[in-house]
Amino acid sequence: MVTAASEMELFLPKSYDIFWSLVILIIVAVFFYKFFLPKFQAVFDERAAKIEGGIAKAEQAQKDADEAKAKYDAQLSNARVEASKIRDDARAEASHIIADARTRAEADAAQTVFFGSALTNFGVEPFLENFLRLTPTPLARVDSLTGETVDPCRDEFSAFIFKIQANMNKAHRDRIAFMRICSGKFERGMEAYHVQEGKNIKLATGTQLMAQDRAIVDEAYAGDIIGLFDPGIFSIGDTLCTGKKKIEFAGIPTFSPEHFARIEQKDTMKRKQFVKGMEQIAQEGAIQIFREVGGGMEEVVVGVVGVLQLEVLEYRLNTEYNVEIRMQQLPFEQLRWIQNDPDTYVLRDLDLTSDTKAVEDMKGNRLLLFTSDWAIRWAETHNETLKLSEFGNI
Repeated sequence: MVTAASEMELFLPKSYDIFWSLVILIIVAVFFYKFFLPKFQAVFDERAAKIEGGIAKAEQAQKDADEAKAKYDAQLSNARVEASKIRDDARAEASHIIADARTRAEADAAQTVFFGSALTNFGVEPFLENFLRLTPTPLARVDSLTGETVDPCRDEFSAFIFKIQANMNKAHRDRIAFMRICSGKFERGMEAYHVQEGKNIKLATGTQLMAQDRAIVDEAYAGDIIGLFDPGIFSIGDTLCTGKKKIEFAGIPTFSPEHFARIEQKDTMKRKQFVKGMEQIAQEGAIQIFREVGGGMEEVVVGVVGVLQLEVLEYRLNTEYNVEIRMQQLPFEQLRWIQNDPDTYVLRDLDLTSDTKAVEDMKGNRLLLFTSDWAIRWAETHNETLKLSEFGNI
């Protein structure tokens, strides 16, 4: 029993140890309460104050933002109302200006100018609307046979060819003749009288072109422009019409070229392609072809308004017709059409300068090529019956 009690005492502290432990614990607690707790409390209070201050600032910022938003909404609403008013006033003013401009334009007192942007679609619709209003109706053309005007509103169809374009589709070697309708109504598949050919032809298909897109036209009216497939029967200035009374419009005037060159093919085996290419390009009106009086197409003289057209001619013959050519610039600067009757007027009897050359165009019209104005004055002075014209008809 004694031994068991002794072993118990080994594990239990003495009473004085317990006492002094409590004393130390009390001293530490008092020290912590007096010195450390206030500092911790101050830190906690400071952080709490900062948090509360941040919350207050956030609430104030939210309040300020709401007030600013309300102010902005009010300004935006006012701006929209003001913009709507300005737009309405501008439209009213624009209508007045356009009406006044139209009146002055019809009186040839002023020209109308529109401002807009297709990229931003600004001003496009007003331009198109007013373009339709300001555009004049198709004008009447004069019948060269009778001198009478052809009313665009008459029932009989009439039109003329003003442009020909070859090889628009290189895969098919097609030619399009562009026709302007002067009166009546075009219908797909209709028959019309070709005045220059002296026979009726069928207008099987009308084509309308927009950039690279093509569309079949079933109907067209005076003022419209459509394209017709040309198998080689049309020329610039040709007239088409219907009705018992045939009409013929005056040909389109040809301006005198200012640059001339002698053209011949390098490969004589490609004469057919050379002749076809030269004739088709000439029929387009891009160049004018002249040859020796009574001569053939082996060697021709080409006249153009600008030098660039000669480069275009060489390029198109090479790429579209696979023909290489030799080109020699000629010194001629002026061209005149001979108005005298070719059956009674002999060119060999003319008194001309040595550098003047007599040629004929593809229709057999006689012409003279001059190197200077002085040579023209010489021809007119020394040949009293000679009649020269600076312009000809295609």
